[in-house]
Amino acid sequence: MNRMLSLLMTAGVFCIGYLLCVYQFPSFLSLRVAANLFNDNAFLGITAVGMTFVIIAGGIDLSVGSVIGFTTVFVAVAIGHWGWPPFVAFAVILAICGLFGAAMGWLIHRVEIPAFIVTLAGLFLARGGAFLVSTQSVPIEAPFYADLPAYALVLPGGSRLSLSAMIMIAVFIVAGIVLHRTRFGANVYALGGDRQSAALMGVPIGRTTMAIYTISSLLAGLAGIVFSFYTSAGYSLSAVGIELDTIAAVVIGGTLLSGGHGLMAGTLLGVLIQGLIQTYIVFDGTLSSWWAKIVIGGLLFAFIAIQQILVSVAAYRQQRRPAAALQGRHA
Repeated sequence: MNRMLSLLMTAGVFCIGYLLCVYQFPSFLSLRVAANLFNDNAFLGITAVGMTFVIIAGGIDLSVGSVIGFTTVFVAVAIGHWGWPPFVAFAVILAICGLFGAAMGWLIHRVEIPAFIVTLAGLFLARGGAFLVSTQSVPIEAPFYADLPAYALVLPGGSRLSLSAMIMIAVFIVAGIVLHRTRFGANVYALGGDRQSAALMGVPIGRTTMAIYTISSLLAGLAGIVFSFYTSAGYSLSAVGIELDTIAAVVIGGTLLSGGHGLMAGTLLGVLIQGLIQTYIVFDGTLSSWWAKIVIGGLLFAFIAIQQILVSVAAYRQQRRPAAALQGRHA
């Protein structure tokens, strides 16, 4: 299956959707709306980066939403009740999230428990841990949070790219380089393509699996920090169900759920498509927010169907090549 074809399909859907929005609401052409697509979906984009690594490797991570919720509560309590400086709280929670992901990766590889079961258990553990820290919404009143608007990048026309959006863009750039330009990235693709073949080729299966889930949980923790920028508070029920939105963004971006195929740029487009749908609903003013879920569900079905068709066509062509070569020899 051609990676660029999947990317072009996703880009085409985004462009068509954007043009339709502009046709109905010309103000969609403003730089402010474009910047807000990044500003409003930064935490989802950061989470989707980690999920892209996991799904390309042939796994799944259902714990990311709970990790985000736990992170917001931990950061709020650490800063507000324990008196920690914000960046100390950030460093500690990222370390906790990284260890949590590494533990899940170890269980998946060493104990050979399916990723679905391990990360589902992780979902309950992280959400339960958030409730243990606090069952109430905890406000964050640190000066750093009050000064967040000052860290925005001012764009032409008065629009602003928030700190959250800049963090998301930086994460996508670094993750794209790691996934597409390093040996580790090649190992991730090999793991998702065929685990047994990857082992025969010398890919360190255990180390790569642990690293993938560590990255996913670490980025979910970073997304939780960014989520706290939006709300200036921590709440144990934050980001409930976000893992499904994240998986949808990755799949709409052209990544195969079966693994072995996907691009980081496609995931970014998948996140922006979700943001575009939600922005259209806000501009319309008459539609329920549930329409976003309906449209995303329809796109998800369509992309999975198209992916399966393309995979079947690619498999058919691969089977035909040996037969054609054999016929050529006999001729």
